[in-house]
Amino acid sequence: MVNNEHTSKQYDVELESVRERVLLMGELVEKQVRFAIDALSRGDIKQIDRIIADDHRVNALEVGIDESCSQIIARRQPTANDLRMVMMVVKTITDLERIGDEAKKIALTAKNLAQRKNLALPRFDKIKHVANLTLGMLRQSLDAFAKLDISAVAQVVRQDELVDEEFRTVMRYLVTLMMEDPRTISSVLEILFVAKAIERIGDHAKNMSEYVIYMVKGRDVRHISVEEIEREVQR
Repeated sequence: MVNNEHTSKQYDVELESVRERVLLMGELVEKQVRFAIDALSRGDIKQIDRIIADDHRVNALEVGIDESCSQIIARRQPTANDLRMVMMVVKTITDLERIGDEAKKIALTAKNLAQRKNLALPRFDKIKHVANLTLGMLRQSLDAFAKLDISAVAQVVRQDELVDEEFRTVMRYLVTLMMEDPRTISSVLEILFVAKAIERIGDHAKNMSEYVIYMVKGRDVRHISVEEIEREVQR
């Protein structure tokens, strides 16, 4: 009996350790995105280089957490809620790693633009607005993961629709800039690359929030409407 209790407690410790490391990874990735957007507007080369250099930390966390999940599955053979927790973690760290990749892409683009002295154009206000929306989604998704709270998931999904709409607005704005002044084409294309990276970050944040519903309810809500998600949350 004592051994069973000890094993159960150790199992809980392992699951909690994995969960805490996911939140650590999420905090790091969120910081990377925030710093990348800030570096884009300020042209801070030192900060940009730090973002690029720190990408290995995100990758290392993904590898380490994934290995821990594999060990839990092999040794503990989790079922029901515990299995869903492990699966949610594996899916979440994949999206977090990809968000980290997008942050690195933004930083590399920011470095190119800074070196060309093209940071004075007003379009960055529009980019920062979309980025703030996306960062809000990421923060809500991480909070939902931390608390296993599905109440905000529908809001994150609706926010993703707003981010997509804002991305299309930014794209039209950038196309207009290129048409009005062909000399801006090279720089504007790079800014469009940044906008697309931000839009993808929103997609990954939405995925992460949907995994929480899977964990709590056992229901896969990917590829269904936000109205259906709202009904699922309210059940």
